[in-house]
Amino acid sequence: MSYDLAARTHLMGVLNVTPDSFSDGGRFLDPDNAFRRAIEMEEGGADFIDIGGESTKPGSAPVTVEDELRRVLPVIERCSGRLTVPISIDTTKSEVARAAIDAGATLINDVSAGVFDPAIVSLAGRSDVPMILMHMQGTPATMQNQPIYGDVTREVAAFLDERAKNAQGLGVKQVIIDPGIGFGKSLEHNIRLIRELHILTTSGHPVLVGVSRKSFIGSILNLPVGDRMEGTAAAVAACIFAGAHIVRVHDVREMKRVAVMCDALKPLHVRADLTL
Repeated sequence: MSYDLAARTHLMGVLNVTPDSFSDGGRFLDPDNAFRRAIEMEEGGADFIDIGGESTKPGSAPVTVEDELRRVLPVIERCSGRLTVPISIDTTKSEVARAAIDAGATLINDVSAGVFDPAIVSLAGRSDVPMILMHMQGTPATMQNQPIYGDVTREVAAFLDERAKNAQGLGVKQVIIDPGIGFGKSLEHNIRLIRELHILTTSGHPVLVGVSRKSFIGSILNLPVGDRMEGTAAAVAACIFAGAHIVRVHDVREMKRVAVMCDALKPLHVRADLTL
C-alpha cells in the first residue's frame, strides 16, 4: 500500500488521546470525544488522522504497552469504517502498531524511526503499510538537554536516508521522512531545518513536517501554546514552499486554508508532480 502524495499538500490531523501532551493533553482521553474530534478534523479537510496514546513532549516518560493500547484502540475502533480518510497510529512500539493495524490503522508514525523497537519496521513491511520515520536526538525525556550538531540538516538527512534504506530492505514500500522539528533541536536548529527543508525533499521520499504550536514558535513570538495560530500558519507556509508533502497540524480547518493558498502560489518547480 502507498498513498499518492503528489500534486498538493496533504494535512495530517493530530489526535492525542493522552493526559499530558504539550498542546491538548487530556481533552480527548474519552473515546467518544476523540471520535467527535476525528470527524471534525475530517470535515475540516484532514487527509490523515494521527492517533497517539503516548506523549513525546520534552521531558516525558514512556508509558506501558497496556496503557497505550487502552488509550488508542477504542478510538481507532470507533473511527475505522466511519472515517473516509486513513488512520495513522503514532507509536514507537510494535505491539501497539500491530493491534492498531488490526483495528483499522493503515499508516505507522514512529518518532524513533524504528530505533526504539526495530520490530515495528518489519511489521510495517509484512503488513504492507507505509511508515513515517522521524529524526530525534536522544529520547523524549532527554532530547532537549543541550542538543548538539555539526551540520543539523546534513546529519538529519543522513540519518533519515539510512533509516529509509533499512525500512525498504525490510519490505516497507512507502517511506515518509520527518526531520523532527522540536525533537532534540534548539531554536536555531529548528529554524535552519525549515530554511533548508529543500535538501530533504531531494531524497526521493515524501516529506512530512510537524511545526504546529511548537515551542520554537513560542520562543520567537513570546506566546503560549494556545496563542500560536499565526506563527503556525507562517511556519506551515514556509514548509510548503520548501516542498513539504504533508503538514501535521492541530488546527486543521485553518491550516487547510493556508495549504490551499500556498499550493496555488508556490513556484512551478516546487509543484512538480512527482510519483511518490
